[in-house]
Amino acid sequence: MDSSLTSVVVNLDHARYEIIIGDEELNRIESHLQGALSNRHLIVISDSNVAPIYLEPVQARLNQVASNVDTLVIPAGEASKSVEEANRLWQALVELSADRSSVIVALGGGVVGDLAGFLAATYMRGIDFIQIPTSLLAQVDSSVGGKTGINLPHGKNLVGSFLQPKLVVVSTSTLATLDQANFRAGMAEVIKYGSIMDADFFQWLEDNVTSINNRDSVTLAEMIATCCRCKAQVVEQDEKETSGRRAILNYGHTFGHAIESVFGYGSYLHGEAIAIGMTCAAKMGLQLGMVDEAFVKRQTQLLKAFDLPTDCPTEKHNELLASMKKDKKSSAGKVKLILPNRIGHVELVPWPGDDAVLAALV
Repeated sequence: MDSSLTSVVVNLDHARYEIIIGDEELNRIESHLQGALSNRHLIVISDSNVAPIYLEPVQARLNQVASNVDTLVIPAGEASKSVEEANRLWQALVELSADRSSVIVALGGGVVGDLAGFLAATYMRGIDFIQIPTSLLAQVDSSVGGKTGINLPHGKNLVGSFLQPKLVVVSTSTLATLDQANFRAGMAEVIKYGSIMDADFFQWLEDNVTSINNRDSVTLAEMIATCCRCKAQVVEQDEKETSGRRAILNYGHTFGHAIESVFGYGSYLHGEAIAIGMTCAAKMGLQLGMVDEAFVKRQTQLLKAFDLPTDCPTEKHNELLASMKKDKKSSAGKVKLILPNRIGHVELVPWPGDDAVLAALV
């Protein structure tokens, strides 16, 4: 492998795949598909933001190794993770004569990856797919681990399936065209890994705020690789959230998903909602005596260093509470929360009561 590339391997009992991280991987994407993925029908799914920049050159390069390359474009935004859009794309796959040997390629951010992965998991009972994440959030989190899904009006990702990608190719050069709001939102998931499992990485983020905000390619590659290693470790231990270990990746998400659902998908970017959710989880940890004020202050300061929101909306707290109780991670009707007890470690905690949750929203 090129010395400028970093490879993170996800090893599962039934699957093994690489996450390839480099600076200009879109300019040699065809080289990464040689072998089992070459000479096959590829369907590239992208969105209306990413497609005008990257779809044509990626398609041209994939045409060098594929038997045929088709493209499908969805409207950008969380609203595309819907039953209606999934149905439209299922029909499109039929019209493109996609079969069980076809491969879906997700070219875009988390919405594209989640939706394209769900299509791959369900079309003809499952076909192969590849992740080419172009947003920071997708590169550090959603493209790895095999979670796919769509939203329902009652909540986020309530319909979905587990399907591991055959390959993930990360090109940090795509972050140069990512708008500041989405870059900032991706940093919430980056900080999450430091908070939940890697105190040294949390410190590294504090020490490298300027380089990260300047989007230094070497710094970004190191940061993305660290996040992918963290996630790979968790996924290898608990692929389908059966032991509880993978639940730690949902730190801040029960609060954050409720914010997205109650205020409407698109009102807050996913990372923005998660940043607020992490702050709420820290406040609750403080209430329960799990962490001290220094923890809350340190996490809040790091979130704010990347211009992420930390204040919960002042309205609709009862609606947020009701939405949290519908969280898909509930068991036997009981919701558990991921709360911190120190930098680099979190715990699964039983629902502490409505009043305690409401207090954490203030």
